[in-house]
Amino acid sequence: MRIHFIQRSFIACAVTIFISCFNVANSAPTAQASTLMQLTSGKSTLLTLPADAVRLSVGNAEVADVMLVNPREVYLLGKKIGSTNVMIWTKSGSTTVMDITVSMDIQALQAHLRQLVPTEKNLHIAVLGDSVVLSGSASDPIKLQRVYSLAEAFTGGKKIINLLHLEGSQQVMLEVKVAEVAKTLLDELGFGLTGTVANGSASFNVVSSLLSTGSGSSTLSKGSNNSIKLDAEIKKGLVKILAEPTITAISGQEGSFLAGGKIFIPVPQASTTGASSIVLEEREFGVGLKFTPTVLEDGLINLRVTPEVSELSLVGTTVTTGTGQTSVLPSITTRRASTTVQLRDGESFAIGGLIKSNVTEAVKAFPVLGEIPILGVLFRSSAFQAERTELVFVVTPRLAKPSQKPLPLPTDKFIEPTRGELHWEGRMEGAPPVANTNNSNTTEASKPAAKP
Repeated sequence: MRIHFIQRSFIACAVTIFISCFNVANSAPTAQASTLMQLTSGKSTLLTLPADAVRLSVGNAEVADVMLVNPREVYLLGKKIGSTNVMIWTKSGSTTVMDITVSMDIQALQAHLRQLVPTEKNLHIAVLGDSVVLSGSASDPIKLQRVYSLAEAFTGGKKIINLLHLEGSQQVMLEVKVAEVAKTLLDELGFGLTGTVANGSASFNVVSSLLSTGSGSSTLSKGSNNSIKLDAEIKKGLVKILAEPTITAISGQEGSFLAGGKIFIPVPQASTTGASSIVLEEREFGVGLKFTPTVLEDGLINLRVTPEVSELSLVGTTVTTGTGQTSVLPSITTRRASTTVQLRDGESFAIGGLIKSNVTEAVKAFPVLGEIPILGVLFRSSAFQAERTELVFVVTPRLAKPSQKPLPLPTDKFIEPTRGELHWEGRMEGAPPVANTNNSNTTEASKPAAKP
């Protein structure tokens, strides 16, 4: 009996020891799941702990400064943009792991943007690592550039990710009317005199041919050797050249137009060997226009326009080469203007004052005889030519939007003529079909009336 009692006591002690060891194993220090905490660079905060802490450890002390003020409070200071973690041990043996992310202070940037760009309500600022992310929308390119510049100045040259987009229509259609009025006046007067005076075997001949190229002339003659010719002309001209280009460009991008041609001008080029070669350089001429629109707020359009009209000059440039060869190179006369204005959609402005005025006078006279009063008119001719050209540009910007409907073309209404219309009637375009109104009326009348 005693032996059995000892065995039972030994078994009970073994069970007690096993249970104690199990409880000790379960009471070992445990680690809690990690939490995330955001810090701002250069700013500090105070963290309150749920239990008393005995010690802590910082993964990277250059990113954040962490100190245990008392068992229940931890002081944290963001020092450098980056990330690290902190481990905190409590008296109970548990461990808390906390991930810390230090970023820049974007609240100050948001306050500056609200103050300096108050009209932009759809701006969003976020931080991604050491970069600032701008998202949302801006009302015009000027505001977008202003927001970007403020963010760049605030971050001190840090990387900025610009995800902003522009609101509204950002395409500008420019309607241009180019009108050139040229007035020409030509007034010419010339005389031709032929006379023969004979005295015996001696004769004296007078021949004066100072005629112009005029279309009006009269001749007074006596015999076959004596005549007086009068040649006079007055010519007036008026020319009006009109071009109406329409160009569309995106805000901030340049658009151009040219109605003219190209010429090639030889230009000497020196090579590395010392020998010269001739290279043809391309030059454009005609009616051209370059413009750069920028859409501002409230439908205001900032427009930089550079219109130009150039033409080939009748008088070229004479060039003599080193070998003695003479050639005439073409030259181009150009009239150009450049201006920057601000207009609203549909408003127009005009550029004028591009005036070219040329006056040419020429007098041809026989020496001495042409200077005699009254009679000297018979021995001289005169020509007067005046040219005056004025150029006017009328520019109208419009905010353009893509059309949802197909645009009509001038060739859509073309009808091919039949053989009879082409050969018998001489028509280059066929007649449109005529609708049969009688049949349509009959059809409508034949329909049964709708029941009430």
